[in-house]
Amino acid sequence: MDMTDGFADEGRELCDAIQACWPEAHVSRSALGETTWSLAPDTLLSVARILQADSRFSFEQLMDVTAVDYLAYGKEDWVTEMATATGFSRARGEGHQDPAVRPRLDGRFEVVYHLLSVSRNERLRLKVFLPPEGPPLVPSLTGIWASADWFEREVFDLFGILFDGHPDLRRILTDYGFIGHPFRKDFPLSGEVEVRYDPESGRVVYEPVSITPRTLVPRVIRNDARYPSTGPGKKEPSHD
Repeated sequence: MDMTDGFADEGRELCDAIQACWPEAHVSRSALGETTWSLAPDTLLSVARILQADSRFSFEQLMDVTAVDYLAYGKEDWVTEMATATGFSRARGEGHQDPAVRPRLDGRFEVVYHLLSVSRNERLRLKVFLPPEGPPLVPSLTGIWASADWFEREVFDLFGILFDGHPDLRRILTDYGFIGHPFRKDFPLSGEVEVRYDPESGRVVYEPVSITPRTLVPRVIRNDARYPSTGPGKKEPSHD
């Protein structure tokens, strides 16, 4: 059990209850008081049933289901001495990445569930890392929380993750003829196709996208004569 020191006392009860039921559980609590449990796909269904029905947990609501694509995680496009910590930037400075936040499996996808216990005023985040082999597949939780129905369809639509046992797993946000999954990291920023109304045929037609792909340059801090910097042994720039 891996927990951050100094979290609020009210979070200990939930963590202790999880540890009592699942001694091998990996539970962490952030400085902001967020409780996160990382588990394998084959244990998700049994764990979810207990979290929903057992009075020690009573997570009556599934608030959200989302996913993360780790396709290029830790593989920067270029390395700089310094890069901005906020805003759009694909560059990073050496040592910027914290190894502690790497996925625990070598797979590409992670499915994230946010649970709420109204009766106990507790929240819990479940992280399920999918193994690298085989299709991205997790059990559906529609039989436990009805709200999982549309949430899982959304994750399937945007990430292409399959939910075994879902009663109607089809797209929910994109068009019927949409190709690919737009939240995957290898999906082109400009998309695959574009649509327009064709007056000659009297209908909407699909065509290959006409936008030229381009790479955006990140905002990088560079040390040269144009950008004087300050620090130990360096002189403040003159404004005279």
